[in-house]
Amino acid sequence: MSQVTSALVKDLRERTGLGMMECKRALVAAGGDIDKAIEELRKSSGMKAAKKAGRTAADGLVALKVENDFGVIVEINSETDFVARDEGFQGFVKSVVDAAYVSRETDMATLMAGELESSREALVQKIGENISPRRVSSIQEEVVGGYVHSNNRIAVIVGLSGGSEDLAKDVAMHIAAVNPAVISSDQMPADVVAAEKEIYAAQARESGKPEEIIEKMIVGRVNKFLKESSLVDQPFVKDPDTTVGKLLKAAGAEITSFVRFEVGEGIEVEEVDFAAEVAAQVKDAS
Repeated sequence: MSQVTSALVKDLRERTGLGMMECKRALVAAGGDIDKAIEELRKSSGMKAAKKAGRTAADGLVALKVENDFGVIVEINSETDFVARDEGFQGFVKSVVDAAYVSRETDMATLMAGELESSREALVQKIGENISPRRVSSIQEEVVGGYVHSNNRIAVIVGLSGGSEDLAKDVAMHIAAVNPAVISSDQMPADVVAAEKEIYAAQARESGKPEEIIEKMIVGRVNKFLKESSLVDQPFVKDPDTTVGKLLKAAGAEITSFVRFEVGEGIEVEEVDFAAEVAAQVKDAS
């Protein structure tokens, strides 16, 4: 044990990027031989990365890259927001979005094959958390613009026919803030409309009003739902006196598509018994 000094631990941390206790254990096992410790750590790195991959990654970052008529957007997940602020993690996210832009690949598994996956595994080793590249999407249109919210947890790309990149960016900012379900009400899935009608019908019938009045109430509420959920009918966030549809029309533009990513949306996070987790870690370390 006397062979393992704090200077050795510091040196190993700098050379591997691993945690202090892990470096200390490796040096103890290697009798203070730093090269042997590195060799053993390299042998076990794949196993460690696989072990971490079982943990839920529901935090992280979204990022986009837009130039001319093409834009790409990605979501890369981490386990905690602490890691999402790490420069190494942020650099990895940038490398993924850059690769997606160059290759125009929208299948994440295909995109990650090769060098990017090796980078991901190295990052898992360094930071000690699961890193999960979740999804990638792109838009190619006459005009493309994008917006990333200041905390890098929401990003949007928008495709326009006509207009300008600044207009597309303004619309993307609106979508980030308001989160419309569809571009226009006629795009709303029929099953979603039917489910809303069923809810409104049950609520209206509790009022005890005549059936013809109830029918009018249902129609009114469904129309309100469609208007509030449809991008072109929504009041524009930067000027609530006009709708997004009127804003686009005034500029001679039409929105053809949009993609909105929000970090962790739809991911089911498992409830963790922290006492049990700590106990398990202590047991593994012994």
